[in-house]
Amino acid sequence: MIRQLALAAALFSCLSARAQLPEPVARLLAENGMTPNAVSALVLRGDQVLVSHLAERPMQPASTMKLVTTLVSLEHLGPVFRGRTELLTNADVKGEVLKGDLVLRGGADADLSGEVLENMLRALHNAGIRRIEGNLVLDRSLFNPARSDIGLPPFDESPEAYYNVIPDALLVNKNMLQIDMRSTEKRMQLDMQPALNGVTIASNMKLVDADCARWEDGWKLPQVVHTDGKIKVVLEGSYPKNCAKTNSINVLERDAYLDGLFRLKWKQLGGKLNGRTLAGSTPIDARLLAEHRARALPEVVRDTNKPSDNALARTLFLSLGALEADPVLGSRPLPVTSDQTTYTRADATIRNWMRAHGIDDSGFVIENGSGLSRIERISPLQMGSLLRAGLLSNWAPEFLASMPIAATDGTMRRRLNGSPAAGRARLKTGTLRNVVAVAGYVPDASGVQNVVVAMVNDELAGEGRGRAVVDALVDWVAKSGLVTQP
Repeated sequence: MIRQLALAAALFSCLSARAQLPEPVARLLAENGMTPNAVSALVLRGDQVLVSHLAERPMQPASTMKLVTTLVSLEHLGPVFRGRTELLTNADVKGEVLKGDLVLRGGADADLSGEVLENMLRALHNAGIRRIEGNLVLDRSLFNPARSDIGLPPFDESPEAYYNVIPDALLVNKNMLQIDMRSTEKRMQLDMQPALNGVTIASNMKLVDADCARWEDGWKLPQVVHTDGKIKVVLEGSYPKNCAKTNSINVLERDAYLDGLFRLKWKQLGGKLNGRTLAGSTPIDARLLAEHRARALPEVVRDTNKPSDNALARTLFLSLGALEADPVLGSRPLPVTSDQTTYTRADATIRNWMRAHGIDDSGFVIENGSGLSRIERISPLQMGSLLRAGLLSNWAPEFLASMPIAATDGTMRRRLNGSPAAGRARLKTGTLRNVVAVAGYVPDASGVQNVVVAMVNDELAGEGRGRAVVDALVDWVAKSGLVTQP
């Protein structure tokens, strides 16, 4: 830790070493109609500052903010941390009947799926339970508030899209419905997965002569119709004739989704639920009937950073404010006891980590930990300092392994082909309407690891312009560092 604090102080003192941007970067900015003021950048080679351009300025980072969330998660929660889902009750079992409520308690389980739920219910069935006389109680109280998605205005025009899912502590299948759409000249055939008790799907889409590859041009937000206790999802808009596509949507209310999934899975096992499905909390005297543990944190971190998964990043961020590290491998993570909101605690956890590593958090703003935000801010200096700390972390191998590899996988799989960075640089990307960013590690031509951070915030950053600028910086770093032979 002392070494990290010393490195941070040395870095801050020499930021003015090189203010200018490399020529290829400055040229592409000009060619794309942007001024140097549109970008903030930092390149570090060991203790040497190669590039420092407005590096202390807080910028919108887009999904590069996931690096903050994932590194602090590894350091704070530990590599054996696992989210957990539990089935509990304080009711007696008489014969084949559970004489009271069954609680489904969420524990930030990133892997909670219909299959997982079915396996947990099978454990109840194998224990001899066939009928639940009480209610199904959904306990999301690990996070405060339990449902931060309720009443929140949509981020953009696609609230049903997966990237916009706002997590809770009991999020099964990410609340997504996968819709298989197949059309002929005259009719549309639909299939919905997973199947849910009491939920059907129908189409009100007009079949049109259009390019199947551009089917999304006619897509409109589906409608959800409630009639006599049943739910119908109705697709709207238009759809090309003779076209087959699949889309995943988040349109059902979460209690209804879980109710439909639970009742269908339980019925298929020969079980019966007499009561209602409702939100609630776990009784103090409840005993465990079945459980599921998610994969270990490094695997979840990898699935967060490689494809840039917003829901997973947001779940990890909230976990930082709700849970402590697993005290013993395999034991239940300890919930934090506090009246503060989970966001407040998560924000404090990250800031305390930054300060402990000598990183000034002035101007730093984190809203949800995913970068899908208009208010999140971090400077290249702060991000660069975090990346340097990542190299010194006990969990550096896990952290680096989570990052996309240039021209190889994740969100970098189609970028920097033909560059010496291809197959070598590990970079987290970030993209919003007016934001393009990269942050990570780039070996130079001599194999020396460089920390690279670049953020473009400009209305002209879209349509590949901002990407060309940040990729040019990465390419420049990858080509630099050659040692001239005598």
